[in-house]
Parts: sequence; C-alpha cells; structure tokens
Amino acid sequence: MPPSGVLRAAGSHRALGAVSAALIVAVAALAGCGSGDREKSGSPKPATVRLPPRNAGFDYQIGGAYPPPRGVRIVSRDRSDSPAPGLYNICYVNAFQAQPAERSSWPADLLLRDARGRVVIDEDWDEPLLDIGTPAKRKRVAERVNRWVDECARKGFDAVEPDNYDSYSRSRRLLTTADATAFMTLFTRHAHSRHLAVAQKNTPELAGKREQAGLDFAVAEECGQYDECGVYAEAFDDRVVDIEYTDAGLRAARAHWGDRLSIVRRDRDVSEPGGAGYVRKVR
Repeated sequence: MPPSGVLRAAGSHRALGAVSAALIVAVAALAGCGSGDREKSGSPKPATVRLPPRNAGFDYQIGGAYPPPRGVRIVSRDRSDSPAPGLYNICYVNAFQAQPAERSSWPADLLLRDARGRVVIDEDWDEPLLDIGTPAKRKRVAERVNRWVDECARKGFDAVEPDNYDSYSRSRRLLTTADATAFMTLFTRHAHSRHLAVAQKNTPELAGKREQAGLDFAVAEECGQYDECGVYAEAFDDRVVDIEYTDAGLRAARAHWGDRLSIVRRDRDVSEPGGAGYVRKVR
C-alpha cells in the first residue's frame, strides 16, 4: 500500500495505448467472466494482455497525475485519473479495503467485523477491511470492485494494481492467505477478460502463489530497503516496478537490481511537482 500520508482518490480512470515494446502474451482468463465469476475453475479462454517492459523508466503518480518526466515508459495512476498517452499505464485500485470516503457506500455486511460486531480497521489508513471470508461474500465484493476494473479498461489502461492484497495480515486472524488468494483469483479472471494485466502489490510471502492467483507482474514498495526485490524478480521474471521512499533504499535497489528492474524514488506522500515535499529520483 502507499506509505502513510497519501490521499488515495476515490474515482476511476483509464489510459490510451501501451508502449510498443511491451510483450503481448496470452493468459488464462474466463471468457466473459463478469461480476458473477464463480470461484471454481471453469474452462479458461485466453485473453490478450500486455505486460510491462523490464528495466524501464517508471513513475508512481497515485497521489495525482502530472506529465511524466523524460525517459518514463511506465506510469501508475489512481483510477480517478486518466492514462498517459503512449506509455504503459497501470490503474491503481484499492481492492481489499474501503477508502474512508466510500465506507458508507458499502453494504454493512461486506465490512469485516470481529466477534463483537465491530468493523476491523486498517489503522494506518482508517480503512475498513472488506469481508472476503466466504465464497458468497467474495463474489459480492468482486461485483463492486469489477466496476472499477471495467472503468480502467474503458479509459485505456494496460494493467491494474489491486492494493492491500496483504489485508489478511491486519484482519486479527479473521481472514487467511487462502481467502486473499481466492479473491485475487476472481479479480484477475475479470481483469484478464477486460485485457488488463494484473500486478501483485507487495505481499512477498504470497509471490509463490502468483500462478494460482493469475498475477502477471509486481508493484513493490521498498523492496530495496527491505531486501525483498529478489523474491519478486524470481517470481515475475524481472517484471517488477519498485518504489523506494528513502535514498538508502534507492541505493540498495539500484546496486543490486538497477540493470534488471524498473526503480524510482518518490516522496512518501507521492506528491505532484511543485509541492514542497515532491521527490523523484532514479539515481
């Protein structure tokens, strides 16, 4: 997830075109899988998606869109923004938690609750966790999240970045890794049917389940800082975009992975140019 301080927008977005160097591959996706995807395997039908280029210029703009700096070939933006023409565009979606401004729009029974009926909150973001603990609830949550995915596709994004895959770790043991993987599988089937690649966001402990979950590449935060880049690089064949938030993390990432992964240093608020805290470095 973004570091604390980022105001994640609640809207939807889409982008024009993808970088011509991006690889076109066939991935397994259910034909026409819509909001009502079943969890059990069906007969997959290939859907064409584009994967991001390796070791390419990258910018992380989920705090607000702005003209990409020179040399950027990959950009990630919030779903409320539009894609950058001519680049490989990733659409940020908060898929496993409800943003504070959207909490009231979610049915009460789809917010995860403890044994006393209290909503379980991600304290760093003041975001309720979504209840993906049963097949029926996963299906209902997916029906809502898939609308955002559809909007990403309509806008022209090439990929989607579903955040908070690791919500189970903040669920007070009410959710499991199996729940997270099952919901991600629903998510990727639908996104692939809309010709969108899907990124694994953080959660290195589940990188080994990438094929089961249908994930195509990784968006990692501070993998240099925490010596996790190798986990993603191995699982995703170097198709990894990494955001570092410290100079030390940037140096570590570049020293070991600078010729293989797509790496950028951003400020923790992921702010726009002109702001007092704006930082973007690649060296």
